[in-house]
Amino acid sequence: MARRIIKVEAPEGDPVRRQGAIKNGLSWYFAQFNRNKRSIRLDLRKPEARDVLARLIERSDVLVENFRPGVLARMGFTEARLKELRPPLVICSINGFGSTGPYRDRPAFDFIAQAMSGFMSVNGGPDDPPLRSGLPISDLIAGLYAALSITASVLHARQTGQGQRTEVSLTNGMVSLLAYIATNYFATGAAPARSGNDHPIAAPYGLFPTRDGQIALAPADDAFFRRLADALNEPGLKTDPLYATQDARVANRARINAIVGGRLAANTSAFWVETLNAAGVPCGPVHSVADVFQDPQIIAQHMVLDVPHPVHGLIQMLGFPMKFSATPCQVRSAAPALGEHSEAILAELEFSPAERNALRLGGVI
Repeated sequence: MARRIIKVEAPEGDPVRRQGAIKNGLSWYFAQFNRNKRSIRLDLRKPEARDVLARLIERSDVLVENFRPGVLARMGFTEARLKELRPPLVICSINGFGSTGPYRDRPAFDFIAQAMSGFMSVNGGPDDPPLRSGLPISDLIAGLYAALSITASVLHARQTGQGQRTEVSLTNGMVSLLAYIATNYFATGAAPARSGNDHPIAAPYGLFPTRDGQIALAPADDAFFRRLADALNEPGLKTDPLYATQDARVANRARINAIVGGRLAANTSAFWVETLNAAGVPCGPVHSVADVFQDPQIIAQHMVLDVPHPVHGLIQMLGFPMKFSATPCQVRSAAPALGEHSEAILAELEFSPAERNALRLGGVI
């Protein structure tokens, strides 16, 4: 059975409701990230609202919060209180830097995490300044890690009857993505240089011009490079000591890139995408966002959905990247209006009509 997600919002609502493209009064950004949720409006500055939250926690499997460390406890929801309310509760905290260390109390957003994680330092060309990702990648990665840690914690709770706190920080998530950049630094002590679209440990690898545009090319090891050499009708490259191994090609990157680029410039992007993929060489066009949503593969994978909204009609949004054979993902409900389900949720929590009315008149909901 699908679990219900209840979004607890401040009286003014989630700021994302007012961000991104607004169409007929609806943020499509908010609509994308809040489907399949219910909304209850609670002014947690009021003790009555905190009483409502406590009753909600008593009936919940998971509590997700993104306050700075200590804020939830100052509201009265200490570790001991939460465990008393519901022993199997899983608490997932998402913050900027973690709950320990000298930066625990600092505010943070995606751009700060990208900057302080080292991520920006390795993006861009050799002579460029550090460069951010075009997407809020630390927010997105934190969400993925949160989902993974919640899944593991819920499984543990069901096996043992005991909940736990799991914590994800934007900065830690970004540091975890340093991958081979970090391992090379640990092994050599040398700070990596920015390499643009070139791969630090592979060549040829990156964007290459064709007769009418450019393509992305990624022959990541010797076997793929040999396929590339045959597809380009350059079999001698496979045995030439300047290019026969990955290390040799990286050392002679400019030379091998010039040879490959010269060959690719002789024909169109479409020709090379077809030819190289047929030869088993990873290769693809460089799509614009508009191109992506016209791509037959993306369409076949249902990565664009038309979701009916009860007030705003059809809303187009991204599909689900995970594909389950027995329990496919689905949009069960559109993003909620602010406090849309407050009354229904209070009724489910067994607040009487008189109590609900008092909460409403007191500005609690």
